[in-house]
Amino acid sequence: MQQSNLEKQESKLKQLNQKIKAEKNKIEQNLGKQIIKSANLDYATLTTTQIKMIAKKIAVFLNQDQNNQ
Repeated sequence: MQQSNLEKQESKLKQLNQKIKAEKNKIEQNLGKQIIKSANLDYATLTTTQIKMIAKKIAVFLNQDQNNQ
């Protein structure tokens, strides 16, 4: 049975969405690693609460920086 053009396009779209998701995950991981490295944080002792607090502080800083440009 041959796939219709629509099925082929849906398949390509699913593959593209998976690639986009993988790239986003890679960027998020790299960003997190750089923040942890730059701040000399210890992976072993970071709690979820601390991670959320750090993320919030970075977001506030970045938002202020964008507003001041």
